[in-house]
Amino acid sequence: MTATRVPCTVVTGFLGAGKTTLIRHILENAKGKRLALIVNEFGDVGVDGEILKGCGVESCPEENIVELANGCICCTVADDFVPALDQILSRTPKVDHILIETSGLALPKPLVQAFQWPSVKSRVTVDGVIAVVDGPALAEGRVASDMDALAAQRAQDGTLDHDDPVEEVFEDQVACADLIILSKSDLMDAAGSARANTLIGEHISRAVKIVPTAHGKVDPSVLLGLGLAVEDDIENRKSHHDGMGDHEHDDFDSFVIELPSIASPDELAARVSKAAEEENVLRVKGFVDVDAKPMRLLVQAVGPRVNHYYDRAWTPQDDRRSRLVVIGLKGLNRPAIEKILVG
Repeated sequence: MTATRVPCTVVTGFLGAGKTTLIRHILENAKGKRLALIVNEFGDVGVDGEILKGCGVESCPEENIVELANGCICCTVADDFVPALDQILSRTPKVDHILIETSGLALPKPLVQAFQWPSVKSRVTVDGVIAVVDGPALAEGRVASDMDALAAQRAQDGTLDHDDPVEEVFEDQVACADLIILSKSDLMDAAGSARANTLIGEHISRAVKIVPTAHGKVDPSVLLGLGLAVEDDIENRKSHHDGMGDHEHDDFDSFVIELPSIASPDELAARVSKAAEEENVLRVKGFVDVDAKPMRLLVQAVGPRVNHYYDRAWTPQDDRRSRLVVIGLKGLNRPAIEKILVG
């Protein structure tokens, strides 16, 4: 039975750590493997799924990409994840490997535990859990790129380490991982890399390899085919939420802002950066219509760091509107953010 089960790789990591970039690289370098992808989008606009569907790679055709937008995957396993598996496993030709990109808020352990369910265990197995962590942020003592306030609180009161839900999510993801991808290594010096590795080491109790990467470029053979059957070992991976019932992610706010078409991408990027700095926005991502441009502008921001580029032409089927998903800690001031972004 085991030999016929389809291996699944769970890719977890905090907001903006680089999961989508890593997965895109895997899809583009699959070396003949037929892949499928489950994307757990957080927010109302399927940005990550759209980015990955735009790859146009033969190894993972668009119909093999399934988006789960109804909430964090570890909270909706039965309702969303299992039907998505059913959909993928019914594909012809049969897929060789399934990638699962969790939302930044997902705890990997409840998801992996679902692979123990009889209806799931007979068909798939967890090949490995990959945690993507933001190297430059960790080098500065933060679990994500724009956590200055959290870093200050942690410095003032050590007890916040275990009380802060963001920190606990990070620790649970790292504690469950079989391999840790230290992203954006090209943006760190040797001292910064050492600090990041030390911080990760404080949260792992097993011999877990930390792999530094730039632009998500890791040979897929390093990530896939680990053959670990993680679901059989998951009870040995301790987390903050062991023994607890359903967990909530009420510590975060997420909403969508619609914009008019814009004249200047750089001006919009400056507004996004300002919103991050003034209103504690963690993440902004979406597609934007630029005046007189046939191409769609992709905007992705982690804290005040903003990237934007034209990813493809608008098609007649597209809803050609400018929409940005805004994600931050609970209590975001939506009117103030809208005023900055929309004007």
